[in-house]
Amino acid sequence: MQYKKLWSSTTQESHFCLLLSKLDADDAHIRRWSESVSPPRIAPPGLLSQMVYKPFPPGHPHSAHRVCAATCRLVPPTPTDEVHTLHLRSIVRIRIQPMAKPTVVLLPVWGAGHFMPMIEAGKRLLRGSGGALSVTVLLMPAPTPEAAVDIAAQVKREEASGADDISFRHLPAVDMPTVHTGIEEWVSLILRSHGPHVRAAIAGLDCPVAALVTDIFCTPALDVAAELGVPSYVYFTSGAVMLELLLYSPVLDEEVPGEFSEMDGALNIPGLPPVPPSVLPATMLHKKKMSTYRWFLETGRCYMKATGFIVNTAAELEQSVIDAIADGRCTRGVPAPTVYAIGPVIALTPPPEQPHECVRWLDAQPPASVLLVCFGSKGLLPPPKVREIAAALERSEHRFLWVLRGPPKDSRHGQRVPTDAMLDELLPEGFLERTKGRGLVWPTRAPQKEILAHAAVGGFVTHCGWNSILESLWFGVPVLPWPLDAEQHFNAFTLVAHLGVAVPLGMDRRRDNFVEAAELERAVRSLMDDASEEGRKARAKAAETRVVCRKAVEEGGSSSTAFRRLTDDIVRRGAVQIR
Repeated sequence: MQYKKLWSSTTQESHFCLLLSKLDADDAHIRRWSESVSPPRIAPPGLLSQMVYKPFPPGHPHSAHRVCAATCRLVPPTPTDEVHTLHLRSIVRIRIQPMAKPTVVLLPVWGAGHFMPMIEAGKRLLRGSGGALSVTVLLMPAPTPEAAVDIAAQVKREEASGADDISFRHLPAVDMPTVHTGIEEWVSLILRSHGPHVRAAIAGLDCPVAALVTDIFCTPALDVAAELGVPSYVYFTSGAVMLELLLYSPVLDEEVPGEFSEMDGALNIPGLPPVPPSVLPATMLHKKKMSTYRWFLETGRCYMKATGFIVNTAAELEQSVIDAIADGRCTRGVPAPTVYAIGPVIALTPPPEQPHECVRWLDAQPPASVLLVCFGSKGLLPPPKVREIAAALERSEHRFLWVLRGPPKDSRHGQRVPTDAMLDELLPEGFLERTKGRGLVWPTRAPQKEILAHAAVGGFVTHCGWNSILESLWFGVPVLPWPLDAEQHFNAFTLVAHLGVAVPLGMDRRRDNFVEAAELERAVRSLMDDASEEGRKARAKAAETRVVCRKAVEEGGSSSTAFRRLTDDIVRRGAVQIR
């Protein structure tokens, strides 16, 4: 049997040429094939070929090129009455050619808590790939004028930053759903309508596609990725606890045939302390009354189609939950997609040359003395809740910075953008005068990260959106959780019972999460008073999580390592040339 490797080379191309031996003792015939066939042209007759495109690893001299490796099988061209067996000893043909970098496609939704965290993660992916990857962002038209303005401004800032390897592509508009049962289904129907546009956009890319990263709502895109043969990842903008709840929801559905709101005792969810049913998201709490409950269950099942989950958390914050997902305890022993805990992903920018007015006010306050009250970019409170907060803050005698917004101009679905507050109309008469000096009520948007970073801030009343939680953990600020909707009640439970960085706040969910002034006053004193043991423990745990979060994203930290593993896995899997 004869086998020999021949070489011929040019500036851009190297060939492995092969000699194939016909395995016949009486015949020393050697068949030689050494012609150059550049992919994706069809190989010569008798050869079955599959092209696999893989980039060189970061730092390789040819990292700006791709390898097209054709693995081939020779089919004997001899008549069937002759017994000749041809064995492939080596058919490996390599062509090195300049190319557009393989791209990772991002599919975010338009919400403030969804869009920018995914863009920030994409920018980190670019840096982590060492130039081996690019990023393509598919932009679905925002369903409201206000959201469209916000997204356009954010895209403009990113494009102005000069990042060459990130590009934005606008998808065509779709008709807005007119029949739906809630915000979750409304968003889901919009995203499902975009499915054909997402497929066409990916298929129309000139460069190979390394992965598709979707928002938590974009489960229809997982089917598109599977159809195109592209690895898919869900970028989870909530914590690992919410991911676990979604994955575990089919099990809970069978274990609790009735309403969760009517059951006695607690739920046993792997990796968590006993969970009171009252903290479940509204979409689960009344499963027979809420048609969106079926959406919740189906979303959990669809997630199993993904290649992996990219979660904006640090492993140290939710290790028991991540372990429960990894070992299949949430999915009936079936291995779940890999979890990459890469957070906290927070866009930190240098402070402006001219400090914000809120920051200047904080400069005059003692360290850790101010309670920040802020319910997020869309946190809207009706007048009765505003009056209770005002009474509690006044009676607590603690310093406060209250970001108060006015009602939206339009209350239709998706139209929840608050307006600047008319303080004289919303606040009790004389409140501003009585609290002057120790309190500031800010009636419009405020720079939450800059405020939380200030040494004067010692506590935070928050709606428990995940981005706000991460910011409080990053800056080591303990929390009073006042959840409003979505998964925020479950997040609040996690802060109190799992992480220990919060003082619990009693509320009535049946009255739209109403908190009495006396209860809020008690909680404020418990969190902020130096003599409070409950507050001391929360402050100590918050200080610990601050250190944990920062170590996680340092070189060699858990999140940094997970991000590198994610990048390496994407590069290792190779890219698919759709066209």
